[in-house]
Amino acid sequence: MPFNSGFIGRKHSTPMAPPFMVSAPGKAIVFGEHAAVYGQPALAAAISLRSYLLVTTLSKSRRTVQLNFRDIGLNHTWEIANLPWSTFHRPSRKHSYTSVVDSLDPDCLEAIIPHAEAVSKHLPDKERKTHIKSTTAFLYLFLSLSSSTSPGFIYTLRSTIPIGAGLGSSASVCVCLSAALLLQTHALAGPHPDQPPGEAEVQIERINRWAFVGELCIHGDPSGVDNTVSAGGKAVIFQRNASGPPSVTSLANFPKLPLLLVDTRQSRSTATQVEKVKILKANHPELTQTILDAIGKLTASALELVSSAEFQGSGASDAVQHLGTLISINHGLLVSLGVSHPRLERVRELVDYTNIGWTKLTGAGGGGCAITLFRRDIEDETINELERKFNAEGFEKHEAMLGADGVGVLWPAMFRNDTTGEGEEIDQERFENADGAQGIDQLVGVGVQEDREGWKFWTRDIALR
Repeated sequence: MPFNSGFIGRKHSTPMAPPFMVSAPGKAIVFGEHAAVYGQPALAAAISLRSYLLVTTLSKSRRTVQLNFRDIGLNHTWEIANLPWSTFHRPSRKHSYTSVVDSLDPDCLEAIIPHAEAVSKHLPDKERKTHIKSTTAFLYLFLSLSSSTSPGFIYTLRSTIPIGAGLGSSASVCVCLSAALLLQTHALAGPHPDQPPGEAEVQIERINRWAFVGELCIHGDPSGVDNTVSAGGKAVIFQRNASGPPSVTSLANFPKLPLLLVDTRQSRSTATQVEKVKILKANHPELTQTILDAIGKLTASALELVSSAEFQGSGASDAVQHLGTLISINHGLLVSLGVSHPRLERVRELVDYTNIGWTKLTGAGGGGCAITLFRRDIEDETINELERKFNAEGFEKHEAMLGADGVGVLWPAMFRNDTTGEGEEIDQERFENADGAQGIDQLVGVGVQEDREGWKFWTRDIALR
């Protein structure tokens, strides 16, 4: 076994490896969007909406690999023997699971294009393009980290993260795939309670590096922030440099805070919103720079606060109030840059009326999502009434946790039955047929409190930060 799994009631007569599961969180930008484009710091944190990947090993006679991304309707099977192994494992290509890969091998990419383009031929071009990109990432990682002698597998993906809403859904999927494939090649240690200090950091970074490769396949030129947050959890500070790659610093002591996330279901284009700020800066350079500098100072203030304030105990209410005020100010500055949207402002208006917390847009704006940091001791009825209003206006509400744990493993994919104490296996059919985000959470979800029995997480060592 690749790590201390703590099997629960599995029958030892089973000849194949048991099904196992990997999960990784989405992310939200809490401070600094748009200003980050101009060299200011940004703070992004993991949220407890997650992707889940179930890995099922097939019998030795079934030499196929299947990708079943249920939530986007992607389901395709390849013959393992027909995949371009020779291109990925040629002598001149010396990448191993320990490699730091920051670009795609053009020969490898070209070799998998016909296999990726075989999927979903019945779909319209826009949907099929999404499927092809997802498949390209999967095949590139599978061929990089597996071998032609690998047994057959089914990789079944489900997600509770809204797709295309700026919440890092693709990075979460790439982290799941990276972790699962590295586990299958016995390239990871842990997670387990007695892991030596610093070892978990090495494992997280190994997962993160390969997840970034998947993001390269999907996005072409990703910043690396989304996969870094998803792999390590908690939060990061991200800052572009004048030359060289951006700096990404993990915040392993970022507090877990209850969060309301509202999807406006208003489509938006990141490029359009970035261009809007660029034009504003060209027309009003001094004024726009003042706003961008103010956002940068807000991010620095927030970093100082989360590094020193007491978010548990007697000082928690003051700390949350202070952080919430910074969130409200940040939203106002983003509005002044022209990147909000009437539906985002309507969410803020509804939340402000209930006085349950502090709201801002997250991500590029122009649609997408808004986040609200809850005040302490909010009553359930207030939330329920707000949800009714959201539903009436076509918004989608999620209660989540900010500062969530990063990549986690459930090995084997089994929970203990509370009544009998025996292990209950999560099989392929039950997982695939779970009804929406709520069904996924009920069956396998880590949960808002992140205390679901059986799940284990690599945790960054705070002492190393």
